[in-house]
Amino acid sequence: MNEITVPAMGESITEGTIFKWHVKEGDSVNIGDVLLELETDKVNLEISAEASGVVQKILRQEGDNVTIGEVIGQISPEEGVGSEPAKVEAPAPVQPAAQAAAELPKSPAPPAESGEGSIPQASPAARKLARERGIDLDQVQGRDPIGRIYHEDVKNHSNGASKSAVSEKPAPQAAAPSAPAEIAGKPTERKRMSRRRQTIANRLVEAQHTAAMLTTFNEVDMTAILDVRKRRKDAFKEKHDVGLGFMSFFTKAVVGALKRYPLLNAEIDGEDIILKKYYDIGIAVSAKEGLVVPVVRDADRLGFAQIEKEIVDLAGKARSNTLSLSELQGGTFTITNGGVFGSLLSTPILNTPQVGILGMHKIQLRPVAIDAERSENRPMMYIALSYDHRIVDGAEAVRFLVTVKELLEDPESLLLEG
Repeated sequence: MNEITVPAMGESITEGTIFKWHVKEGDSVNIGDVLLELETDKVNLEISAEASGVVQKILRQEGDNVTIGEVIGQISPEEGVGSEPAKVEAPAPVQPAAQAAAELPKSPAPPAESGEGSIPQASPAARKLARERGIDLDQVQGRDPIGRIYHEDVKNHSNGASKSAVSEKPAPQAAAPSAPAEIAGKPTERKRMSRRRQTIANRLVEAQHTAAMLTTFNEVDMTAILDVRKRRKDAFKEKHDVGLGFMSFFTKAVVGALKRYPLLNAEIDGEDIILKKYYDIGIAVSAKEGLVVPVVRDADRLGFAQIEKEIVDLAGKARSNTLSLSELQGGTFTITNGGVFGSLLSTPILNTPQVGILGMHKIQLRPVAIDAERSENRPMMYIALSYDHRIVDGAEAVRFLVTVKELLEDPESLLLEG
């Protein structure tokens, strides 16, 4: 009997959610066939069969939270199939509880009794939810035959307790109730947030609670860049087989400014500041499941064409949900472009543990004073720098943003900053 286990998915990921099974019990599979899709905090991963045979048992269902090493199904050898290759062991050790759950013994051991000193077996997600809702795990009734408690068990217990409390509550006193999420007779649709959306929400709230976040603004006259693109775009595309966009200019300008003001390229670790002497620039990309930030590595060593190719490649992977974990980890600074959606001004939120993020916006013709007597309509863009005031002073943040502005308004200077 071959077990289907949750593989190791990167050092920062310990669990995921079964997004979709591509097989059902009784299906025949060959080595390498995709069995299921697993949704993690950052990417979706496909888990393939490590042996040929018949799907004997599916132990965890779509929507269930699972941990690394947990057994989620079984494949039995199919008659007539030749000898199977040795099973590749999962890098992460299988939890004893998960092992027992996968074997589903004919006479399952009863759940451990809740007594003094006993600790209920529960998944990390279940423990986290129980802590958040103040629930005693001893009181949670699990559906697992060996008594392991999962996220859905805690959630169901919480919902049941809420309903019970409501039914036992005496007639309420007249008071202004909070606005209900669902109103009787009104059309609504309840939809569970994806794991990635939950992660995005948690990280954004964490950033606001952790960092002393401030934003400073400036504006850039995009005349020179638009002129370069107009004159060079055809030759650039013919030579490099990629368009000359705005992101390469902004990436180069950010790298130049980071070299002058290195604290924007740093990270806080306890009471220490880690100054990073490399420039891995995250480029925020809007995908179906929400914003992701793939990373352009060593951007200071890349030319305009290489940066554009990297961004096009990463954005394509983001939208097709094929980014690898390595392409999402380790950025030192982030650029986000709300202008593609028409945003004129915004305050971007830090992509922690980074301490700086640059927001680009829509290019808009605005009257600009050329001198005391003349004004012209110029293509202007507001830019915003959000920064962590714990290590970046306001004066330094302002000078950083002014440097970005000056480099962009003199595109030739970007060649000297590479």
